[in-house]
Amino acid sequence: MDPMKIVERQAEPTPSRILMLVMDGLGDLPRYGDGLTPLAAGSKPHLDLLAKDGCCGRFDPVGPGITPGSGPGHLGLFGYDPTEYEIGRGVLSAVGIDFALRPGDVAARFNFCTLGLDGNISDRRAGRISTEENRRLVARLRQIPVPSGVEIFIETEAEHRGALIVRGDKLGHRLADTDPQRTGVPPLRVKALDAASRPTAKVVAAFVDAARKELATEPLANGILLRGFDSLPKIPSLSERFRLRPACIATYPMYRGLARLVGMAMPPAPPSLAEFPAAVRAAREGHDFLFVHVKYTDKAGEDGDFERKVAVVEEVDRLLPDLIGDGFEVVVVTADHSTPVALKAHSWHPVPGLLWAPGRVFRDPVTVFSETACIGGALGRMPLRFLLAEALAAAGKLAKYGA
Repeated sequence: MDPMKIVERQAEPTPSRILMLVMDGLGDLPRYGDGLTPLAAGSKPHLDLLAKDGCCGRFDPVGPGITPGSGPGHLGLFGYDPTEYEIGRGVLSAVGIDFALRPGDVAARFNFCTLGLDGNISDRRAGRISTEENRRLVARLRQIPVPSGVEIFIETEAEHRGALIVRGDKLGHRLADTDPQRTGVPPLRVKALDAASRPTAKVVAAFVDAARKELATEPLANGILLRGFDSLPKIPSLSERFRLRPACIATYPMYRGLARLVGMAMPPAPPSLAEFPAAVRAAREGHDFLFVHVKYTDKAGEDGDFERKVAVVEEVDRLLPDLIGDGFEVVVVTADHSTPVALKAHSWHPVPGLLWAPGRVFRDPVTVFSETACIGGALGRMPLRFLLAEALAAAGKLAKYGA
């Protein structure tokens, strides 16, 4: 039997609180020369103290050698098996911006991108245009006519990201991505992966062609790339599975969307990292599991910016005492995946993680929080979804199993 099924059975509500701080894409690789990662290079006394007083390990978001998307990575964080529950990025984007997604709608995440005169992609993120610029471009795309019997919704997410939703009768959702995930090549064609999805593919392909014509005069965002086609799934909530009263503190819509799908309360998004502690304090009342998501480590990794990734780690560390306060019995700090600076992309490498619960965890020899130090941690290397089980146990939220 899957151990998490036993965790579900033994879960019980208690007043104790868990803070799960997720630094997106935190994991990295030692750079040549000094052998440091951004996490190891940063000055982070508070994170190091949590590691020293707690226990550490490394965690595979999906499995060894498998590079996870953000969706599977976060499902693992929340104790779900990412191979059992697959949620397309489009659904997460749509739900994250509070779009009223209906059963049967087909949603995809899109990037505005830059296409060269040869039709090849020169920038998959269109220079990370501003959200305001995104809204202007979305207004242009909304002018594109669509076939009768079908509705297409184009919504801004943030910066270069958006959501495309197709609504109509009997539309399959199994479409291949048009984003090749690299530059110097053209976008992939819209392709149905089964017969039921062919009508959807025809509608989407026509829209993509029209969008390229509509955006042809734009200097940066003159094309769109689509990925993560899906329809609204059925997934049990954290409350149903683990008797938790969860809340989400996150800025980026996609992560708010995933949190909403697993039943988290959704307080207003804090406008900046500096305002996260106040948002956490406000959300503690009535909730015993707080998911706090920091995106900026991942962005720095994708941009190949070592020093900026260090700076984000250090800023989070400065905020940590205010984030925790005296309101949590258990603190987890980890990531949904690794985004090494050298690769400028998600990778298959395990993520570092720490579990702090004074008097309730096995204190190991780890004295600093880093990828290398976590190799020697008491938690060893395990699937990421088991980290939640460890946190629940440390919080006294799992009853004894068996006689």
